[in-house]
Amino acid sequence: MAATLAPAGGWILALDTATSTALVALGDGAGRLVDERAWPAGHRHGEELLRRIDELLVRHSLSVTALRAIVAGTGPGAFTGLRVGLATAKGLAHGLGRPLAGVPTGEALLAAAVTAGARPPLALLLPAGPSDRVLVRNGSVVLLAGGAEPDLPAGTTLVAVDLDGRAPEAACSLGRAALAGLGSALIRLGAARLAAGEIDDLARVVPEYVTLPRGVREQGGEVAWSRDHR
Repeated sequence: MAATLAPAGGWILALDTATSTALVALGDGAGRLVDERAWPAGHRHGEELLRRIDELLVRHSLSVTALRAIVAGTGPGAFTGLRVGLATAKGLAHGLGRPLAGVPTGEALLAAAVTAGARPPLALLLPAGPSDRVLVRNGSVVLLAGGAEPDLPAGTTLVAVDLDGRAPEAACSLGRAALAGLGSALIRLGAARLAAGEIDDLARVVPEYVTLPRGVREQGGEVAWSRDHR
């Protein structure tokens, strides 16, 4: 196909590997989504991510050098997916000499839920291993041990992602809608950060893990780890 005309502000590539659905998205400097690809991540992030980025760019007859900036979802999410996603984003930004903007995946999912019609105030539930969950609300991430339910103010709308059977169906339905809008939200929030000059130091963009790699039990970071490391 013919090369897509470069938009004002240049091309932005966003990627996220924090949930069970990995995605890559192409947008413009005004924060508009142009195209995206999403797929069930499984445990194939390292095999799939660069190929999917290449496919997205080829679809628009773009070279990777046409990208003006990289946006990466930083979680909360599982160890393997986030590690691969952030390493890929940092590698592209460093290799191309382009700015990187990290956007919390939880923040982007909540923004996507609002776009899909969810009424604020909102709270987001995500899995943290087979039994624990994490609650994202007002910019904070809190571990809910297996069996614990979130204590939320009256009127809070719950959005649950990747928790079918482990959260109310109404919350899961909103979560599916939020996940469908994640690429657009990442482009919009990332473009806003870049426009405001909020460019991240590559060494300081760190993922918010909700599960540790097997055999690691030490607590650390700003999010409580799952206690199940099997």
